Amino acid sequence: MTRTRELIGAALLAAGRPVSTRELSAVLELSEDATRIEVAAYMAEVTAHGLGFQVEEVAGGFRLVVPADLAVALAPLLAPPPLPALSAAALEVLAVIAYRQPVTRTEIEAMRGGSAGTVVTLQERELVKVVGTSDAVGHPLLYGTTDRFLLDFGLGSLRDLPPLDGADFAHLLRG
Repeated sequence: MTRTRELIGAALLAAGRPVSTRELSAVLELSEDATRIEVAAYMAEVTAHGLGFQVEEVAGGFRLVVPADLAVALAPLLAPPPLPALSAAALEVLAVIAYRQPVTRTEIEAMRGGSAGTVVTLQERELVKVVGTSDAVGHPLLYGTTDRFLLDFGLGSLRDLPPLDGADFAHLLRG
């Protein structure tokens, strides 16, 4: 393994978060194109050697992850225990925010036809955040998704969300 690829592995391990191509380029002192080539080669080496981890491209960067088939065996080592699954209402609110951001709580409630009280839960889980205020009367808060949302749902960017059928997304919400 070359020194460049060793640095890539060390950077991904040390960061503990997705590391962008730009950040890796600065560490490696290479152009972004050359860095992408080196990261692809590093990914191939890791896969070829079956080292018990893999490189995943997510949320605009690269990170080291444990393959799903090995994660089950590691469950006793992992802490804290996972949070309970999001409720159907929370998933509905999250879908509205993801597809329509930035969006106010009133707009969320209008689209759902019900309360958007789960916004607080989504904020506590760092899946959504306040991204500004609206120019509407009272200047209500605008909500958008976070990088944590992208990470938890395995998305590289919001462009990776499944396409909507038609102009609305009623098929994603409870009927």
